[in-house]
Amino acid sequence: MIETPRLDLLPLRVAHADEMAIVLADPALHTYIGGAPDPVETLRQRYQRMTAGSPDPAVSWLNWVIRLRADSCLTGTVQATVAERTAEIAWVVGTPWQGRGIATEAARGLVGWLARQPVDEVVAHIHPDHHASARVAAAAGLVRTADWHDGEIRWRLKP
Repeated sequence: MIETPRLDLLPLRVAHADEMAIVLADPALHTYIGGAPDPVETLRQRYQRMTAGSPDPAVSWLNWVIRLRADSCLTGTVQATVAERTAEIAWVVGTPWQGRGIATEAARGLVGWLARQPVDEVVAHIHPDHHASARVAAAAGLVRTADWHDGEIRWRLKP
């Protein structure tokens, strides 16, 4: 678990799928990443695969749900895929909790935790029109680069 002033980042479990299906139900969350909200059973199956870990032993899948401690509710997720000492991170916060600094606090907590791991670089890929995610990346210490990956801008931090 990773703790921040207001949040607990809890290791992802299949049992989180029921609550997370509600948290992630807004189609607007997929504006920049594509797709659509998953039904709870599909989310359970995805979480089962994710918690089983990467089939590649050289790659680690690290996934947490974000719990807002004061309300004792889940509000989103953060993740890191670590390969060759590079952590690629991502975050999503459900629509009802956006604009409250939760994504920023969770991303900072994750980046701080990664800085204490055998990681040489943290990266995120952000759609050029997703200004809120760009602000989260910057607040977590990542710097926008000139590099593009699948239509997204690469942000980087060398802890």
